[in-house]
Amino acid sequence: MQDEYRTVAHPGVHETEVNRSRFLCALAPAATEQEAQDFLAAVRKEHPDASHHCWAYVIGADASVQRAGDDGEPGGTAGVPMLQMLLRRDMRYVVAVVTRYYGGVKLGAGGLIRAYGGAVGEALDALGTRTRRRFRLATVTVDHQRAGRVQNDLHTSGRAVLDVHYGEQVTIDIGLPDAEVPAFRAWLADATAGTARFEPGGEAYGDA
Repeated sequence: MQDEYRTVAHPGVHETEVNRSRFLCALAPAATEQEAQDFLAAVRKEHPDASHHCWAYVIGADASVQRAGDDGEPGGTAGVPMLQMLLRRDMRYVVAVVTRYYGGVKLGAGGLIRAYGGAVGEALDALGTRTRRRFRLATVTVDHQRAGRVQNDLHTSGRAVLDVHYGEQVTIDIGLPDAEVPAFRAWLADATAGTARFEPGGEAYGDA
């Protein structure tokens, strides 16, 4: 698994104009291909009278799924440059749809490539990106007497506390980088006089 990846900070739209043609780039996070396709369908519905709805998406932290479409523009002049811009910016789990309203001036193949790729780049700059980092999920089990201090220290040190359960003992679900697991185990043993239990789990991505 990749240690980290970048994705769009939030859904949004950024508009550019090239020789009287309007290019509206809609960006959104997409966890699956279906989510990306649903977003494309929603944009098509919102702009039914547009000339083209060209699109590209990258799914997977390792960019295992890459798709693009020109929607009637000359082959390779829209979807591919959009996809290349996403990959150049190391974007993952993201979908881009550029809606074009034709302005009456033909741009030529080079102009189209620059316009579609540029629309995605400008939208990324305008909307912003965020980094997601791979974490080791783990559960800490501690008695009630020490739980308050442990939780406070976790928050103070910026650890990702995902959930807390209160029962006979307190279980705290956390996430931390793999490289920090040994040091965390040592800290936990010291902070709880060896009474806490640490159980590593699977992996997930969270905001860096």
